[in-house]
Amino acid sequence: MDERKYCHNPLTPLAFAAAIIAVTLLYSRSDGLSQSTSTTIAISRMDIGAPPREFEFARTGQGSSSRWTVVRDTDGLEGRVIEQSSTDQTDYRFPLAIFRPLATKNVTVSLRFKPLDGRIDRSGGIAIRVTDADNYYVVRANALEDNIRFYRVVDGRREQIASVDMNVSAGRWHVLGIKAEGERFAITFNGKTVITTSDNAISKAGKIALWTKADSVTRFDQIAIDVLPDKE
Repeated sequence: MDERKYCHNPLTPLAFAAAIIAVTLLYSRSDGLSQSTSTTIAISRMDIGAPPREFEFARTGQGSSSRWTVVRDTDGLEGRVIEQSSTDQTDYRFPLAIFRPLATKNVTVSLRFKPLDGRIDRSGGIAIRVTDADNYYVVRANALEDNIRFYRVVDGRREQIASVDMNVSAGRWHVLGIKAEGERFAITFNGKTVITTSDNAISKAGKIALWTKADSVTRFDQIAIDVLPDKE
């Protein structure tokens, strides 16, 4: 499809449930906000072998087009997952699968991801406030570097905001989450808050996207989005 330049040990199902509950509790704390609008992307209703419905595909940087498809995965919670399988080794290449139906500024997003392969990179991430392929925030976890990093991307230039070393095992599912509220950001990994920071470079509402880098082959499922209202 055309693109527009627009823990060392595996977690058990019980541990995954606990991680997701922890993310939910973190993001649902009372901060004077009204009730949020929640969306869980229904991957189980998508066709195997087809691009995920309600997504459009883009790329930051150089290199070839990405390849996003719905595939079977017996380890997926619903048996079907979204996979980015292109293995172009261009280093400054960031495939995006952008969820079309909504745009928001204040939001919480959580998902499971499984980094499978990649020689240049082996990572997965969440992009928020995506106005086009060159402007957004992204949190990503890297199984080759064993770290979690938070970046701003402005006019196609990626700049690191925060980083923490963390074991990110390849071939295993992990839970990644981000809460964005104004200039404040909180990032969770496998149910634990690992980064809290602030930044004001991107203040406009934007879309949510799945993100990978270079030749990363990565799978995603259990994508949950909670839209938070603006504070008065």
